Amino acid sequence: MPGIKEYKCPCCAGAIEFDSKAQKLKCPYCDTEFETDILEDYDNELSSTQPDDMSWQTTAGSEWDEGETDGLRTYICKSCGGEIVGDENTAATACPFCDNPIVMTGQFSGALKPDYVIPFKFDKNAAKEALKKHYSGKKLLPRVFKDENHIDEIKGIYVPFWLFDADADADIRYKATRVKRWSDNNFDYTETSFFSVKRAGKIAFERVPVDGSSNIADELMESVEPFDFSGAVDFKTAYLAGYLADKYDVNSEESIDRANERIRKSTENAFASTLKDYNSFEQVSASIRLKNGNAKYALYPVWILNTTWNGEKYTFAMNGQTGKFVGNLPLDKKAYTKWLIGLTGAITAVAFIFSTIMWLL
Repeated sequence: MPGIKEYKCPCCAGAIEFDSKAQKLKCPYCDTEFETDILEDYDNELSSTQPDDMSWQTTAGSEWDEGETDGLRTYICKSCGGEIVGDENTAATACPFCDNPIVMTGQFSGALKPDYVIPFKFDKNAAKEALKKHYSGKKLLPRVFKDENHIDEIKGIYVPFWLFDADADADIRYKATRVKRWSDNNFDYTETSFFSVKRAGKIAFERVPVDGSSNIADELMESVEPFDFSGAVDFKTAYLAGYLADKYDVNSEESIDRANERIRKSTENAFASTLKDYNSFEQVSASIRLKNGNAKYALYPVWILNTTWNGEKYTFAMNGQTGKFVGNLPLDKKAYTKWLIGLTGAITAVAFIFSTIMWLL
């Protein structure tokens, strides 16, 4: 004799029982009642949910043509291990990542040729001015920081990015509630309705960027996004003249997890934005399947500014195409304490005034 199928409550996950009085299935834990056919349909949908499939066919980059790398040289930082590429006219310089001296190791070789490059539109002077503008209006910035802080190095670097394209099919299920409130002469009432909500659809992703360098924090590079790909051109070594290029040390296969994370987050946010008719919701499950997934290799322009103050290094980055500037600044602890005390006092005063008014009323 086959076993009796056990249903779980969609609201609280408790085991559901048949209520002979109500002639419905009922959860003994949260008292939610269900029609038998509706609950069976819900259970069938759950059992038919497809697993994630976020696989890729990566064909990023291409082989270099014969003689194309003759004018390129490789530089290695003995301190942090960073490997960058410059042209044959690049003089002795400092590592853009840690500021230590770097040494030329010889002819460039052993990497894929980029498919695209976005040329620099902002020069070194623009990066300096952007740093000054970044200081302005920061009330909790130490006053002497602007004067004593000095720029150790400004480097224009082409950062390697893997660009992922894919079409995503997704099914996402939520628990959601609608709350209705009303009153009469005697009581205030609240009615909460619970729903199982499913969203399904397709989203196309184009050029989801993942930087291919372990020398630069992913968060820093994501902060200077977005880059406008309409400004991209087919790669030519001439665009490297006067700049450095970071040689990727994270390949496209190793970047897939990061691309999938960004695609998943964007998909979930897009679907969640459609649940405006509910007072609250919670994601229960998600299935994302990718099709037509492929990747390309591009170099994106970034200015890296390293500064020193009070013995500590501060790194800033500017999008070399759009001018977007990011970077952390030091905090004046005394000014912050005064601000916090003032804020606490203001909140206390507002609370006191409000309580006084309520008492008078």
